[in-house]
Order: sequence, then structure tokens, then C-alpha cells
Amino acid sequence: MRTTAELEERLARPGAALLDDLSRLDGDILILGAGGKLGPSLVRLALNATRGDRRIIAVSRFSEPGLARALQDDGATVVAADVADEGALRELPDAPNVVFLVGAKFGTEGREHATWFTNTYLPGRVADRFREARIAALSTGNVYPLVPVGGGSTEGSPTGPVGDYAMSCLGRERVLSHFAEAYGTRMSLLRLNYAVELRYGVLVDLAGKILAGEPIDLATGQVNVVWQGYANEVVLRSLLLAEAPPYVLNVTGPELVSVRQAALDLGAALGKEPVFSGEEAPTALLSNAGKCHRLFGYPELTPAELIEHTARWVADGGPSLGKPTKFERRDGRF
Repeated sequence: MRTTAELEERLARPGAALLDDLSRLDGDILILGAGGKLGPSLVRLALNATRGDRRIIAVSRFSEPGLARALQDDGATVVAADVADEGALRELPDAPNVVFLVGAKFGTEGREHATWFTNTYLPGRVADRFREARIAALSTGNVYPLVPVGGGSTEGSPTGPVGDYAMSCLGRERVLSHFAEAYGTRMSLLRLNYAVELRYGVLVDLAGKILAGEPIDLATGQVNVVWQGYANEVVLRSLLLAEAPPYVLNVTGPELVSVRQAALDLGAALGKEPVFSGEEAPTALLSNAGKCHRLFGYPELTPAELIEHTARWVADGGPSLGKPTKFERRDGRF
């Protein structure tokens, strides 16, 4: 993967299991939040996996110039709309399958009200509008507390969100669960952390700090990462798992990734020694996705392969989305 076109092709390349699963899923797929970080590649993956046998409806405000046209050229039915607007939400086309990607993370501090509106209130409006559909809704591993390094929270572990962003995301799950109970709406809730590709993610954050000579805070010494292409496949395949009450699934890679070692490996590939600050704390935000791997297999790309691809991409001056994960924050303030 040396060019954006090659990266996009890899992200949108469906596996055999996804092809089989979507062949058993009836009807159109409506993707809300199609203009976000995961959205465009997920839309293209759905298009490639369904091969034109149904509509893939991409809904977003489409603030990125040219994205709506590009997705339309790829075969998507594009609807430019702000789903936070009640009138626009009512006017969206019906679909039996809905993927909900809308969410707010950054800029939480000082705008907590807006974060709660987007992450908690809006999902309820969407669930009410599409109460007859299957809904796969993106959540986050941030709904869990920091846990001792060496393990990870499972779907049955107690939640314990830290900060307004994480609390509002647990609120999203609670509100969606209410609508599942009230109307029998079938749902899957996907607790994802941290999806990576070559333009953003934990590894891109580390590579950028290394090249800039900025210190890497080691307090959060272990992280989960997962190839975004795998995460996108799981989101789409989880539509078949949707049930009431919602089916909850952690989505991440099987390994715990050492921040120190990942930085050292990136630094070696980039020819620059990383600068570290602090020491590893005994806890971190970690998820156990064993249930996901039993259902859907392991990610196509390992952390070692992702580090190699990321280093080459960054060294070649590949584009970045400029959206740091802030994975090192331990106080929930994003």
C-alpha cells in the first residue's frame, strides 16, 4: 500500500465470509455518518460485497469536498443530509438495514452539551425513525474503565466510563437499548477501539511524534489496535447478529500492543530514535475481543505488519487525516 488508491482498495476489499453473509441479508443498507473516518471505506466495502444487487445509501453532511461525488461514482446512492435535523431525518429513505456511525469525540471539553446531543439524544431519534430496521451501531471501548494491564474488559465486564465523551457513549447504548426493548428493534452495539489505517490511528500518532521529536507519554503503556478493514467487515456482518435486547460485541485486535515497543519499531523503520516521557502505569483502557474473533476470525493484518506499512507510508510523505486519537489521555478529556 503505497498510494491512497491502493489503501482505499485494500480497505474496501471484501473477504469471502462477508460476501456470504451479505448474500443472506435482505434489502438495502443505509449508512448514517458516511462522511466520517470509517464511513467512506465502509460504504465502498458494502458496495463491493453486494456487487450492485441492492442500494447502498450513504448519508452525511459531506463536508469534505468531492467525497459525495466520489461515492456516487463508485455506485452509492448519496443523500446529503444532516440527520440531527428532524425534518431531514424524517425524509431519509426507508431501509431494512441501518449502520449508525454518527458520533462526536473531540472538542468535548467546554462543549459537553453538544457531545451529549450527538452521542446520546440523536441515536434515540434515529432508533425511533428506523424502529423496524436492523441497526448496527458503533460504540466504543471507552465505556469500560481503565483495567490492570495484562487483561482486558469483556462484554460482560462492568462499564465505568471516564469523562463526558465516554459517559455520553454509554448513554447512547442505554438509549438504543431502550428502543430495542420498547419496539423490539434488532440491534448490534460494537465497542470499537482503536481502528487504524495508514492515515490515522495510534500508530500514525506515534510515527508523527517520532518524526517531530516530541516526547511520547508512556503512562498508557498498552493499547488495542485493529485494522480498519476488519472493523468495517465486522460492522456489516454484525447486522445478522442484531437482536433485541442488543447484541454487544467488542471489536479490536487479539494482541495487547506495547506503546514503547511499537514506538521503538516505528523509530527503527523511520531512522529516528523516539523520545519517551514518564513510565507505564499499571492500568490502561483495554478490551478483550475474543468473542469477536470466535465469530469472525482474526484481523487480516497483524500489528507488526501495520507498523511496517505505517512507517513506510509516513516516510514516503503519505497524507494524514490530521485527527489524533489522543489515546494517551487517561482523564477522558478529548
